[in-house]
Amino acid sequence: MNKSQPHPLEWRTGDVPVSRQFDDPFFSLDNGLAETTYVFLSGNDLPERFCDGFHITELGFGTGLNFLASLAAFRAAKTAGVLHFTSFEAFPLQSDDLTRAWGAHRANLPADACAALTQTPNLPPQIIGPDYVLQLVFGDARLTLPQWDGVADAWFLDGFSPAKNPELWEDDLMQAVAEHTKQGGTCATYTAAGAVRRALECAGFSITRAQGFGRKRHMTKGRKN
Repeated sequence: MNKSQPHPLEWRTGDVPVSRQFDDPFFSLDNGLAETTYVFLSGNDLPERFCDGFHITELGFGTGLNFLASLAAFRAAKTAGVLHFTSFEAFPLQSDDLTRAWGAHRANLPADACAALTQTPNLPPQIIGPDYVLQLVFGDARLTLPQWDGVADAWFLDGFSPAKNPELWEDDLMQAVAEHTKQGGTCATYTAAGAVRRALECAGFSITRAQGFGRKRHMTKGRKN
């Protein structure tokens, strides 16, 4: 599948997209924006760590909700400078699906960034805004991440469930995540699967299991040693 082919979806509770390919929702059925804030922002000690040039990198762009929430938090914290956000995505959504997925959260998301993401039917590889640079790397992250020349301050590990999308949680990919993380950099994910925690530990992260969001009992946070 490439970026010109729609990701096969079904919709639950109105505006929650579920991948038919992976049989997994793109975000929490309870509240996607609250999940992003709790798991990925707070899980990486954000917005407290924001500074000019701060670089968030993500596995799984999905609906773009993590990027939009991060930019909103960056702006709310009145951080001077530019937020860098790089996301690796193999199966991008089209603009109509993004708009529907943002649903009730739209009023809390940056209007200019929403418009930039949906100005064409397919996601562009790069968007440069007044205080952000968004880079989208399309394709299999197992191939594209090792070739990437950047390093992250914080990682959002947001692939589909490890049980349904194991390719995005493989040991070698977690090693690549660590190799593209600054010393003292962090990672966070909604899953507490033992195999994921062990892979991150072996890659060089100190791992903490924390209380999960909503129906999930636990989540995972890490800091590169």
